[in-house]
Parts: sequence; C-alpha cells; structure tokens
Amino acid sequence: MKITFSIAILSVFLSTISSIVYDCYGLPGEAEDESTSAKPGGQIVLAVSSDPKTFNEIVASETSSSAVTNMLFEGLTTTDAFTLKVIPHLAASWQVSPDGLTWTFHLRPGVVWFDGRPFGADDVVFTFNDLIYNPDIPSSSRDVFTVDGKPFKVQKVDDLTVRFTLPVKFAPFLRGMSQPILPKHKLEGPLKAGKFSFTWGIDTPPKDIVGTGPFYLDQYAPGERLVFRRNPHYWKKAGNGDVLPYLDKVVFLIIPDADGRLLKFLDGQLDHVDLRGGDFPLLKPLEAKKKFHIYDVGPAFGSNFVAFNQNTRANSKTGKAFVDPVKLSWFTDVNFRRAVAHAIDRPRMIEILANGLGTPQYGPMSPSSGFFYDPHTPSYNYDLDKARQYLAASGFKERSGRLYDSKGNPVEFNLYTNAGERTQIAAMVRADLERLGMKVNLLTIEFNALVAKLMSSYDWDAVILGLTGGVEPHFGKNVWHSSGQLHLWDPRKGAWPQRGFTPKQASPATAWERRLDDIFNQGVQELDEDKRKVLYDEFQMIAAEQLPVVYTYLDDNLFAVRDRFGNLKPSAYGGALHNLEEIYVKQ
Repeated sequence: MKITFSIAILSVFLSTISSIVYDCYGLPGEAEDESTSAKPGGQIVLAVSSDPKTFNEIVASETSSSAVTNMLFEGLTTTDAFTLKVIPHLAASWQVSPDGLTWTFHLRPGVVWFDGRPFGADDVVFTFNDLIYNPDIPSSSRDVFTVDGKPFKVQKVDDLTVRFTLPVKFAPFLRGMSQPILPKHKLEGPLKAGKFSFTWGIDTPPKDIVGTGPFYLDQYAPGERLVFRRNPHYWKKAGNGDVLPYLDKVVFLIIPDADGRLLKFLDGQLDHVDLRGGDFPLLKPLEAKKKFHIYDVGPAFGSNFVAFNQNTRANSKTGKAFVDPVKLSWFTDVNFRRAVAHAIDRPRMIEILANGLGTPQYGPMSPSSGFFYDPHTPSYNYDLDKARQYLAASGFKERSGRLYDSKGNPVEFNLYTNAGERTQIAAMVRADLERLGMKVNLLTIEFNALVAKLMSSYDWDAVILGLTGGVEPHFGKNVWHSSGQLHLWDPRKGAWPQRGFTPKQASPATAWERRLDDIFNQGVQELDEDKRKVLYDEFQMIAAEQLPVVYTYLDDNLFAVRDRFGNLKPSAYGGALHNLEEIYVKQ
C-alpha cells in the first residue's frame, strides 16, 4: 500500500469478484476488443493532483510518485483487470516445485530498456537482492517480501531465467511478482556510491530514467505537467499483431484542486477525470453534448481515515517527546478512538460530499475486495450518546460545551490533511468532534510536506489521510505489521536515524499488534484460501475493534472519459486506464 492524495498502497488476490463492472447508468462496461480498427497516433491528457516526490520506484511511498513510476516500470507478472488472476508480464512463464518453495521464471526474450540495453535476469536479481533487501534503503516492498523475518533467495540461472527460493510457503507469491524491476546497469553505480536513495529525484533529467514500460518520461515541468512519449521498443503486441502502445503521447497536468480538474475536463482540456459523487448530477446531463461517458465501477479500494499519533518515544537529540504526553494519553486510549468513530456522521458525509454514491467504511478492506472482505466487522454508527459513554468510561467530562480529560485538561489537538476533497472530509470530521466538546484545529498543508511529518519528523497530532487498497490482505503488511514502513500511528523506526530520530524497536507495543504480526506471518504461509480467510477475517475484526485508524467512507469509483477513445475496458480493479497501451484515438 502507498499513501495517497485522493487516496495508495499497499495495498491484490481474489477469487470471487472476477468481473464486477457496475454499469449503474446504462453505460458500457467491458468493451469489445477494437484493435482491428485501431491506428497509432494522438495523445490522451490526464491529471494528477500533486507533483511526484521521486522517480525512484523503490523508495516511493505515495501515489503522487507511483502514478509516474507505474508508467515506466513493470513486474514479472500482472493482474488481469477482470478475472483478477495473475498473468505473465516481463516473465513469459514459470514453474513451481512440488513443495511450493522454488519458483523458476523464464523471462520474456527481446525486452529492452528505454536506452536499448537488454532486460534480463541480472536486473531481477539486482532489484531484489541489492535494492529491496538492502537495509540501508527505506523500501516498503521489503515488508511484503520478508516472511518470518527471512528474505527470499533470488538467483540467476541464465540470462533469461531467475530462480526464487522461499524460506516458507508464500501464498501471494505470484501476485507479489508484479513488483517493478529496475535496471542494474543504471543504478548499480549510485548504489555502490551510497547515493541510491537520492538517485532519480525530481531534478533528474527525464532521459536518465530508464524503464521497460510502454511510455517513457520526456518532460517534467514542476507544478505544471509531465509528458510521456511512446516507447518505440515496447515488447507487447496487440491481438492482431500491432505494435503497442497506440498513443504517441500521454500528458499529465498537475492540478491540485478537484474542482479545477473538473472544470478543465468540461473545458475539453482533460480527457479523463476522476469524479466525486457530488459531480454526478452536474455531469450526467452533459454526456451527449460534451461527448463523454460516466462510469461507476463500484466501491473504491482506497480509503480515507483519521489517525492519531501514538508515538510514545522522544527525539534522541532533543529529548523532547514526539507527542505531548497529555495528548498521547488520549490518543492511545481505545475508548477515545471509539468515541471518535461513533461521532463521525458517515451517512451525512456520503450524502453531502458524494451525492449518496458511497459506502460507510469501518474496517481496512473494501467490499470490492471480494473473497477476503469480511462484512461482519464491528460498525460504528453515528451515535453521540455512545460516543459520550465511551468518553465517560475513561474519565472525560463535558462542561459548558468543552470536553476535559480526567485531569482537567481541555481536549484540543491539531488535525492535518492535504488540499483537495479530503479538506471537506476533515471539515466535517472537525464539526462532528466539536459536538463532543473537542477543539480541533484544522491545518491543510501540501501533500509531500504532510508525508514528511508522518514519515520523518513525526510532528503531528492527528491526520486525515488514506491508503491505496487491493484484494490481497498481505500487501497491507507494510501498514499493519508493527515493523512496517507505513505503520504510521506508532512508527517502529526512525526514517532518518542520522537526524536524531529513534531507531526501529524490536517488538510490537500492544498485545493486539503482536497478534496482527502473527496473523500476517501465518496468513502468508497458508495456501488453503479458506484457512487464510479465517485469519484475515480476524485481522479485520481486530483492526475494527482497536481502531488504530478510524475510517470514514468509500467513494464509488466514478470517472468520466471522452468517447473519442477506443479499447476502453473499465473495471472495478483497474479503473478506466489499466490497459493504456491498448487505448487509441478513434479516427
């Protein structure tokens, strides 16, 4: 999972949702393959809400960066957007030993990097052994590819064959092989010089960033746009033999404000826009006139939640606690968090912000996750009386419209979020909590500055943020395991020890976090899906009971696309552009 701004993650494994395409408004779902009429050329103009923080996929932890890197880099496998089965990508095929521990991948011949150098086994071995498993590189992927504290053994067999030897059975192994592969010939030098974590920053000339994807980065104008050009050496072919991609150019305009993105779409400056539920009544009557279609493919995977800083440690240089001890006593009290959960009026949020097109969320997985989603986790309906009961149980009292803790301290804290739709969610959360007598100071800051607070300085009280989601629970390990890189409410590490922050601790802080560690360690080794579901149902139950993060609601996954494009095949999992290399401009 990755931190998102609309918002990813971490979170990709499913049996039962194999073709959920909600066609709520009589619009096309999965399109027929139109490649016989496809012609190369043209461009598509899209939007992102923030500048990337890095072009280095290994250290990227937010979707402002991964939106770019996903265009450039590819994995050995990928997921079919409709069946959700794992299918070959940079690997053409694979075999597994009878004990499930040894996997041999046969790489696709003829694949080359943007600079013409051949892709091969050395790149795969380098990506895993030298980058992901390098303790000096802050990579969230290491959490996913470490089982019982042990890494995979990755070996080159020959130039186009790689062998993975697993310490134990790893149920989502094939899906995990969608991990993007990076070029050894470009990055080995910076790695040996100790500069890898700072390599491919946003000041890097685009021509120096080398991947295997369908498009390469041609231009980056900070705060304005990113321009991608067609990779003429791309390996993938259409069903009729056409060389892909069809589009010559993909442009991302950087537009922080959702209203601004909508206006540019209506103005004809954007070809695709993600929609909020409140946008629907404005856009629906304009479909025919403006020549676009609106798609609703069901509940989104990404979440929006409130998290409180439960970091119990202090800055080793200054000796000052990261969190005010008075506030820490509130934030670490599960009754306080349950009161907050009951105080949030989710139905009203959905009605006002999403035009009724949303789903209340109480646990860490979306209903669109299918098989592993547990609909029986505890829910927190809007109920101020219950909220007050939880607060009273921990000694909080309300006097003259203000809430005080058991020691007479007024309850006041700062609530951070980033600009955009989430500001509206934050404003409604603040209003809801103020009905309990809390004083909430809402502070909106730039997204990358917010990430720095969460991952480096730990200087925050509460935050409204989100994470990408998926269908495989294990890929949320970097959030839910106590040592995970995105265990943001109580980070077990200092992202930059040289700056004086505390090092990673060896054990989880609470019994329930210890149990979550056990669940993720056991679940990843269990090959029986029904038994895995029992474990991950327990994970969702614990998350909903302990509320390290308090979820708000899931938007319906809504988007509009101009009807001048062919080969559109929207899906719940992949959205509108999962097959961007196949999309073409109709003549």
